[in-house]
Amino acid sequence: MDQGVAPKFLKSGKGSHVFDADGNEYIDFNMGIGPIVLGYCYEKVDNAIRRQLEEGITFSMTHPLEVELSEKLREIIPNAESVRFSKTGCDVTTAAVRVSRAFTKREKVLCCGYHGWHDWYIGVTDRNAGIPEAVKDLTYTFSYNDIETLIQSIDSDIACVILEPFVFEEEKNNFLKEVSEVCRKNGTLLIFDEMWTGFRIAAGGAQEYFGVTPDLACYSKAMANGMPLSAITGRRDVMKLFDKDVFFFTTFGGEALSLAASMATIDEITQKNVPAYLSEQGKKLKDGYNKIAGELGMDYTNCAGYNCRTIMTFDAKSGNPLEMKSLVQQEMIKRGVLWCGFHNMCFKHSDDDVDYTLKAYAEVLPILKKAVDENNVRSYLKGEPVEPVFRKTGNFNLKPKQKI
Repeated sequence: MDQGVAPKFLKSGKGSHVFDADGNEYIDFNMGIGPIVLGYCYEKVDNAIRRQLEEGITFSMTHPLEVELSEKLREIIPNAESVRFSKTGCDVTTAAVRVSRAFTKREKVLCCGYHGWHDWYIGVTDRNAGIPEAVKDLTYTFSYNDIETLIQSIDSDIACVILEPFVFEEEKNNFLKEVSEVCRKNGTLLIFDEMWTGFRIAAGGAQEYFGVTPDLACYSKAMANGMPLSAITGRRDVMKLFDKDVFFFTTFGGEALSLAASMATIDEITQKNVPAYLSEQGKKLKDGYNKIAGELGMDYTNCAGYNCRTIMTFDAKSGNPLEMKSLVQQEMIKRGVLWCGFHNMCFKHSDDDVDYTLKAYAEVLPILKKAVDENNVRSYLKGEPVEPVFRKTGNFNLKPKQKI
C-alpha cells in the first residue's frame, strides 16, 4: 500500500525472513515474487555461486555448466528432449511462441494466464498502450477449466496454445489432458508456462504432477533460487529450429553464476523432496486460515489453491475486496508478516513461522470482521488500498477474427 505501514525497501533476507531498510524483520510470503524456493541466503546455492565467481561470470563460448544443467533438466522434466537458456520468463515464452509459429507455419496464439510483458501477450490486457493493432489481432484468450472456450476459439491458423497449468484455481475434469488432445487434433503446439509450477508443485513441474506432456515448456523463478535464469524445454524436432531458422539469443543466457545456482537449487529440490515440504507447510496455513475464518462466521473470505502457493479471496458481496485485502495486509505487516494475499512457500518456512502466522491471523481476522460488520473497512486503512496490476483479466478477445 502507498503511504501506509508497508516497508518501501527490503535490504536483506535470511531463510524465510526479510529485513527492511529500518531493520524491521518480517516472515516473508512473497519470496521475491516467486524465485526464492529454498530460502534467502541458502548456503549450498550461495557457495556454488561463490565457487563459480572465482572462475568467471560470463564467457564468449559455451560453458560446461550449460550442458550439465541441460542434462539435469532432462532427467526430471518429461518433455525436455532439448533445452535452451535465457534470463527471464518472458524471454522463453516469447521464444516458445516464435518457434511454434515457425514450426507450424501459422500465426495466431491462444493464451490462458499471464505470460510476461512482450507485445504478443500484453495486447490482450488493458495495459496494451503502445501495441500495434496488427499484433493485437494475433493473440486471443480462452478460459481455464472451460474446454468449450478453447474448442470454440481454436482454428486452422492457431500456431500454439500457451497456458499456465494452474494459477490458483484447481484443475477439474482432466482439463489439461483435454487441452492437449484438442491441440493434437488441430495440429497446434501446446506450451506450458511453468513459471510458478516448475520445481514447486513437483520437481518436474506440472507436466510431472498432472501427467500431461506439452510440446514446449517454459521455466524461470524457482529454478535458481533468486538468480536470473530461464529455460525452454521441448520436443527435439521443434527445438532444432533454434539452430538456424529461429533466432533466439541473449548475451547473458549462459551466464555461469546463475547456472551454478540452478545446479545446486535443483539438487536440493530433488534430493530433499522440497515440493512435498512446500505442500505440507502450505496446507497448514491454508487449513488454519479457513478454520479461523469459519469459526468467526466469515464466509466471505477463504484461502484456496494448491498448497505450495495459495491465495486469500474476499467476496465482493460483503464489501470492496481490495479494501478487505488491504486491511488484512496492513494488520499482518504490523505483526511482522510480509503479506500480499498469497502464501508463496519456501523450504525455510518453519513450523514456528506457520504457528506465528496463524496466531497473527487469529488477531487480524476479527479486525476485518468488525470492519465489515460496520460496513466501514476503508476507515481502518492507514494508506490507500492496493490496486490490481490489470483492471481486467478475463473475457477478452476470446475468438480469433476470421480471415476474409
